[in-house]
This record gives sequence, structure tokens and C-alpha cells, in this order.
Amino acid sequence: MENKKPNMDNPFIYMDHAATTFPRPSGVLDRMTARYRRMGCSPGRGGYDMAVEAGQYIHQVRQRIAAWFGAPDPDRVVFTSNATDALNLAISGMTRPGDHVVSTTLEHNSVLRPLYHLRQSGRIDYTLVEFDSRGIVTPEAIARAIRDHTRLVVINHASNVLGTVQPIAGIGQICRNRGIPLVIDTAQSAGFIPIDMESWHVSALAFTGHKALLGPTGTGGLVTLPDVRISPTRFGGTGVESLRLDQPEAFPHRLETGTLNLLGIIGLDEGLIFLETSGFRKTLQRKAALASQLRQGLAAIGGVTVYGTAPGPGHVPLVTCNIDGIHPSDAGMILDGDYGIAVRTGLHCAPLVHEAIGTSPGGAVRFSLGWNTTQKEVEQSIEAVKEMVSETSLS
Repeated sequence: MENKKPNMDNPFIYMDHAATTFPRPSGVLDRMTARYRRMGCSPGRGGYDMAVEAGQYIHQVRQRIAAWFGAPDPDRVVFTSNATDALNLAISGMTRPGDHVVSTTLEHNSVLRPLYHLRQSGRIDYTLVEFDSRGIVTPEAIARAIRDHTRLVVINHASNVLGTVQPIAGIGQICRNRGIPLVIDTAQSAGFIPIDMESWHVSALAFTGHKALLGPTGTGGLVTLPDVRISPTRFGGTGVESLRLDQPEAFPHRLETGTLNLLGIIGLDEGLIFLETSGFRKTLQRKAALASQLRQGLAAIGGVTVYGTAPGPGHVPLVTCNIDGIHPSDAGMILDGDYGIAVRTGLHCAPLVHEAIGTSPGGAVRFSLGWNTTQKEVEQSIEAVKEMVSETSLS
């Protein structure tokens, strides 16, 4: 096999897009820095032309994001540093003492840890619904977990371990019928799957910019419907109503404090523009086909266990597996050092998923595809695992 340690003529294969996409499209970075050089001030914090222009630009980005997620009010787009930040804001800001929350065992620690913290502090209680053999949490299972004092349902749209996409529209209908807000984590799905908050009855949505939306790290947000009640969890300068010592009531200032990450927001905007102009709705179909090829190729290798269902329309493009006789962390180091393939190993910050599928505490090896993954890279990844298995059997 020729795909050994990378060099200038043989660049490494990046299969960790579910953590952070790399590289970003060059045009995104170029336009991001060009705009920032021209308009790198505090948006909305001054009356001079450049500050006003920056403030108007930020509002335009809010409009683009609201349209992207099917939300009616751009002022309900609140910028955060990532999806974890947004989920903390939603969970803490939408619950009150004595509330019950329904979530799932599919969740990332960005949901599990805030819930655990609030329960340990005596503020809330929660129920975690288990996923079925397909990696799906059904609307019926959510309905069974709802109690009289349930005040919030929180679920990820797509699993970062199994890749399965949850039936959010059906869950949203149940939540709407029961008068319970639904919060979804779109860290893995945004950029791959069209999302419509209004028609799905999603009250709040957390997103991150640095994955399939092709933006820089340190960007993300919380998008809510206009009728959602949410309390601020941080307090400080907003650039408006400065005489008040309490936090302003109006959105987005109610939940945004301090100077915004203008450079990051510009990059996020450019990532969205790139996806819109390149036809992002076709992206999942193309990458799902490559993910299916990768899954089939890995599953056909004796000594390799692949977890979850086959990639397809109800799946984001990632494949998680283990290799007999090789610890996941060792497998990752071998793939990197000997074959120039970057993957994510371990528990993927989703310990309850690995506990359920029997891969805890070591975890597994995750290959995740992105906007620039090629068929050749998929083929080389399969061949690398074949060779690893062969060499292990000979040792």
C-alpha cells in the first residue's frame, strides 16, 4: 500500500470533520479576512459609519441564519462561542427550580453535563430515553417519558457516534401538543440536512459554526422562536440601554453580553454563502454515498466491527468501528503515523452511547466525512484498515 506517512506530494487524509471541518474553502478564509480588515470594529457600539455598517452587517447575518434554520425572527438569533455554549444557555435559561427535563442517552456531554450539574445542585430532575437498535429515539418513547412537571425536551438531531438522524418533526409535534418546549442540538446535522424550526415545532436550536457550516472555531448560536421564554445566564454590556443595571429585555441583547466575535461571525457567514452557492442540499446525498462505501468496505473486513445502521438519508456521513486486537487509541495513532489518516478515537464526549453499544470504556474509531472528502480518500482508508488487520493477524 502506498499511502504511508504524508509528505508534500502525498497530503494526509482528514477524516475528523465531525469534530471540526478542515480545511475550510479558501474563498471563505480570504473573504473573511478581507471584510475584517475593512470593518474590524465593535459592531453597534458607536455612531461612526464603520460601526454602524458593522452593526447592519451583523443583522444581515442573523437574517441569513434565521432563514437557514426556518426561524421567523432574526433578532432571536443569539451568537455564542459554540453549540455547547448555546446548549448551556438554553438548558439553564429555560428551566426553573422543580422542573423535569426529558433527554436521551444519545446526547453529547454538552447536554449531559449541564443536566447533571443542575440535578446535583437540586434545581431539576431529568429522564434519559434510550435509543433503539437502529440508533433512533422514537416520538412514542419521548411521549412516555413526559411527566406532569416536564418543562423541557432536549435531543440531538444527529448522533456524533452513530450518525443517526432523529425524527424531530414527530417529537416536535408531541411537544407542541403537550405545551413543552423542544430544544435540538444540530452540531452534527447543520450544513448536511435542511432544518425547519417552525414546521418541526422546534422551540430552540443550538448550532456550531466550525463543522459542516464551514465557519471558524469559536462560533455558534442559539436560535429561538418568538414565543420562547428564556432567562439570561450572563450579564454585562450590550451597547444599548446602558443606564439600566438589569439586563435588557429585548432580543438579542437579552442573551448577548460583551463585544461579539465579529471575525468569527464573518467567517460563519461566508461558510453559509459557500454552502448556498455550491448547493448544500446535494451535499448529504453525495457524502452519504461515500459514507456507505466506507461502511461497506470496513464491514467486509474480517475482524472489524462497525456500529450503527447503514448511512443514508437518515444518517450524517460518519462511520464508527473497532478493529479486533487493536485498542481504539492505538488504531488512531497507527492510522495517523503510518498512513497519514486523521480520525477521532475514544468516547467522543458521548459516554452513554458507547456504554449502550458495548464499546466503553475504550470507545471506538470514528471516520467522519466532510465537504471535500473524495472517493479516493475513502478507498485509501479502507485499504489502510485492511493492512492493519493483516499485520495484526501475522503478529
